[in-house]
Amino acid sequence: MGSVELILLAVGLSMDAFAVSICKGLAMKKADGRSMAICGAWFGGFQALMPLIGYFLGNLFANGIKAFDHWVAFGLLTFIGINMLKEAWSKEEACDLNSNNDLSVKNMFVMSVATSIDALAVGISLAMAGNVNIITAVFLIGIITFSFSAAGVKIGNIFGCKFEKKAQLAGGCILIFLGTKILLEHLGYLT
Repeated sequence: MGSVELILLAVGLSMDAFAVSICKGLAMKKADGRSMAICGAWFGGFQALMPLIGYFLGNLFANGIKAFDHWVAFGLLTFIGINMLKEAWSKEEACDLNSNNDLSVKNMFVMSVATSIDALAVGISLAMAGNVNIITAVFLIGIITFSFSAAGVKIGNIFGCKFEKKAQLAGGCILIFLGTKILLEHLGYLT
């Protein structure tokens, strides 16, 4: 997987955290650098950690499923992408203001885990894809998610929830695209 695909993957994964950060910013009276950094660090850190864990888990059983690993990667990425699309389309009320201005360790931990579970599955997919530098992938995912999350707090504070749905739609489409690309490459349709 090349640099462009890794960046697209990182952007796709960061969209859930971006959407939550927008809601956090909306609930704040003033989005300062501290609150932006807190959200960025929590979400970026977990989005980087989870694919690393998934990658190592995927490598544990990669040899046993080598014949159909590309189908596993395709299935996981497509499933996550479709879930993101469903979630974006089913949202009636964009943000829950009552719970989103809390930056406590407990709240941020729960939200960081919740928004990064899909990154664990992506890490397994990266192990199945084979040709991935996991350190580069984890670094890009962490930095891009940090940046999007910090920006999301400010955007939410200024513009409200206008971009939350669009971010999730874009993220879902990107993950489906990458899953399809991995499958087509392994089947020999793309080189």
